[in-house]
Amino acid sequence: MYNTILVPVDGSPTSGSAVAEAGKLALMCSAHVHLLHVLDMTAYTNGFEQAEVYFRDIKPHAIKAAEDMLARSRSLLEASNVVVDTDLRENLDGRVASVIVERAASLGADVIVMGTHGRRGFERMMMGSDAELVARTSPVPVLLVKQKQ
Repeated sequence: MYNTILVPVDGSPTSGSAVAEAGKLALMCSAHVHLLHVLDMTAYTNGFEQAEVYFRDIKPHAIKAAEDMLARSRSLLEASNVVVDTDLRENLDGRVASVIVERAASLGADVIVMGTHGRRGFERMMMGSDAELVARTSPVPVLLVKQKQ
């Protein structure tokens, strides 16, 4: 049914729920899980840092945090005997959703499993929804997972 499952992760509890769900699906289908983190440096900066500080301190710290988060998710899946690899991409000029959809297509993913924060109203209008944009533009099915209560 599914051979390659793409799982975008951001370290949130909702993302953790998506990883767990993808692990179950991978075991049922004997599928390979591809964990993806899209590093959006705008979350780490305010735009007023000196370039040397950004490249010496801020960016390496962000990359290390992203690598650690991917390693934790990978370990959880490997503990369940799921075949998994990781991918860290930097978002340079667009929405995170666009990077996710592009990676799904280039990997030949059969399905994307990702968490949704369930934002509504004003918060959704202001922040947007990467999960919704992925679901609308993905070339493959998308399984949206809510955080476990």
